[in-house]
Amino acid sequence: MAEDVVVVGAGPTGLMLACELSLAGVRPVVLERRPEPSDLPRANGLVGQVVEVLDRRGLLERFRAGSPFAGAMPGFPFGSVPLRFAALDPNPVTSVLIQQPRIERLLTDRAVELGVEIRRGQEVRGLAQDDDGVTLDVAGPGGGHRVRARYAVGCDGGRGPVRGFAGIGFPGTTDREVLRMGHFTSADTTVEVPGHGLLRPGWNRLPLGRVLVTSLRPGIWIVGVREDGDSADTGPLPLEELRRSLRRVLGVDLPLGEPIWLSRTVGQARLAETYRAGRVLLAGDAAHLFPAGGSALNVGLLDAVNLGWKLAADVLGTASAGLLDSYQAERRPVGERALLQTRAQAALDRAPGEDGDALRALLTEVFALPQPLRHLAELTQGSDVRYDLPGDPHPLLGRFLPDFRLTTAAGPTRLAELLRAGGHVLLDFTGGCADVAHDGVDVVRAGSDEAPADALLVRPDGHVAWVAGGTGPREALDRWAGHAVPA
Repeated sequence: MAEDVVVVGAGPTGLMLACELSLAGVRPVVLERRPEPSDLPRANGLVGQVVEVLDRRGLLERFRAGSPFAGAMPGFPFGSVPLRFAALDPNPVTSVLIQQPRIERLLTDRAVELGVEIRRGQEVRGLAQDDDGVTLDVAGPGGGHRVRARYAVGCDGGRGPVRGFAGIGFPGTTDREVLRMGHFTSADTTVEVPGHGLLRPGWNRLPLGRVLVTSLRPGIWIVGVREDGDSADTGPLPLEELRRSLRRVLGVDLPLGEPIWLSRTVGQARLAETYRAGRVLLAGDAAHLFPAGGSALNVGLLDAVNLGWKLAADVLGTASAGLLDSYQAERRPVGERALLQTRAQAALDRAPGEDGDALRALLTEVFALPQPLRHLAELTQGSDVRYDLPGDPHPLLGRFLPDFRLTTAAGPTRLAELLRAGGHVLLDFTGGCADVAHDGVDVVRAGSDEAPADALLVRPDGHVAWVAGGTGPREALDRWAGHAVPA
């Protein structure tokens, strides 16, 4: 029996997609190569619009619990130039400090609550598709077998096989630097470096590379080193290799303490030529790799939120023509934009010598000015994203609608609470949509001093699909919410 959707990869993007599909009425199967969840903290937090999306799915409190910081982010490095968001009123950049293993545990818990089947120890070794579906060759503990599905989504990372099996190119560049990093239970960073002085918290720029020393919580230190080198070795990082790299860059030994985990990575800047090839789609790192931090996980999770309801509508037979293609049309430009700004960050960070120092010093001054700072804050938050949607021109059309308070017949609430079910919501603040009814759309008659328009259609991903104006909502409802399946 064929599955509706197979999601390959149980990282954050794959799990988020599985949750979104389930909310929309489709029960996906998730195939994960690893036999157990990873405990490597490859990401240390969530920044930007994805935090608001978690609120709209009722997950934010789970993510905040135990987090050492959640709220408006006071600052963030753009490359190695500091951005002081605390100077903005209001500060638009939201964040939750949380490591990736906990993100995966929380999303796994939610997926299980929603009835998602997660099969671990399942490695995809081949894929073929036809007009009706996709066949995956899978190797697992019980041997090889095949899984048939109507659609397959590669959420299996930058090195995952799904993209290659689907024949999708992944052009881009590989960084010349190697980043070696570890978390340690203790570390003595009061080290005198010849010609540099004491190591200071954060990145230290030295003639032969850069060294990071920082702590995200008491008793745990993060130590990293960047230097030019051979990027061919992709195996586990031995502690002695990290020590030697630090010694080459610093000129002295750095006491490291007991290691918790070690990793070696090489930055890449890549974007898939297409996010869809027939019945195979890509999301997250399988679709894009960014050369600087702060974007990959956030963009990937938002890919999942954009794709989930569209793919579910196609599977259920309620999608309008072209709905699934709008995933590529909307999300690939976002990937291009993220690649642009992270390439700029990487170039700024590694610009060498006195010329690089002069560039960073001047941009530190420029980025402190209110207008450039707000522009970069919106870029970091993701509030600069506006999908090119058809309809009467309006500043809100295609935008992610910020949360606000309103009152319905059931009492006071927030926009975020109305989107918990993952469906379309038509907000009517004047009674002009009293006669509107549409399958799969929650029509909410409400009052609010903060209402940005007389009426709004909000998609499941939080973007505005229609604003009251010259035409009624019917065309937008048919385009985005589709139609009912005939009885």
